[in-house]
Amino acid sequence: MVVKPFHPAVWARSPHIQTIFGSLGLRAAGKSEMADVAREVITDAGNGGRLLGYHSRQQVRSPRGLIILIHGWEGSSDSTYVLSTGRYFFRRGYDIFRLNLRDHGRSHHLNRELFHGALTDETAQAVGNIARLLPDRPCYVIGFSLGGNFVLRIALRQSDSPIPNLRRAFSISPPLDPYQSTLAIDKGLPIYRIYFMAKWKKSLRRKQRCFPELYRFEEILHHKTCMALTEAIMPWYTEFGNYLEYFSRYTLTGNALASLAMPVTIITSADDPVVPVEDFRHLPQNRYLDVYIQRYGGHCGFLDPFPIGCWYERRIGEILEQEEEV
Repeated sequence: MVVKPFHPAVWARSPHIQTIFGSLGLRAAGKSEMADVAREVITDAGNGGRLLGYHSRQQVRSPRGLIILIHGWEGSSDSTYVLSTGRYFFRRGYDIFRLNLRDHGRSHHLNRELFHGALTDETAQAVGNIARLLPDRPCYVIGFSLGGNFVLRIALRQSDSPIPNLRRAFSISPPLDPYQSTLAIDKGLPIYRIYFMAKWKKSLRRKQRCFPELYRFEEILHHKTCMALTEAIMPWYTEFGNYLEYFSRYTLTGNALASLAMPVTIITSADDPVVPVEDFRHLPQNRYLDVYIQRYGGHCGFLDPFPIGCWYERRIGEILEQEEEV
């Protein structure tokens, strides 16, 4: 298959411009038929867990399928890239479900335990239950950044715990090595560290307000780097011996994806400021795995025409059209 590469205008090639504008509200401005018909849904995530999401059904035609969208770390169902991609595919005839990971969006009150990046079981359970909302039509899942890492882990489970109508997974700018990505946030442009730290601390304060009898974060909120705060918060995660063990639970480098048994498409860029591209160059050969490494794009950017057009939305749309023709 010949894929037209992402080739933005010269003045829009900066990875930082692509990354920052990819999350600015301008991209999702204007009317959204998807948002207009969205209804709130609390999804069972197993073992008492509950995840918040928003379901948008087609109103005047039979849906072509269901697309589940999973945001990145400290994003939400209302993140610009989620709203943009959801609207794009809603207009093309798909039902859309925008899922919040634990403690993201307005969901801190739903679960007593804290969010962490290794919550594979509950996220996969939720996706399976959401897929049943349209059991007779194909389901697709699209994840962004950390959500893309979750999507890859859900795809890996298909051989053991299949979601019957899940046809393909798409992963946009996924961190395959979360330890290295955390270091990249801390060591890169200060704007990224400041942004994530501010959102993370705000989230922890909100969690404490919901469960004041469980959490007292004041003594750790002085930390100024993601890695330092990650180390400091480990005592609240009794299942992990230390932060290295924690990161290892959702590291997908080496041969971790060798056992994929369902179609997966990864889209990433060589200039991503927080996800090292070398991890993708060494992924194992697998007939189910397609990896598109673009020269430009930043982190979850790929904006062209800049700043409201999106290359990965069009590329995913092309793949879905091809599948429907088979």
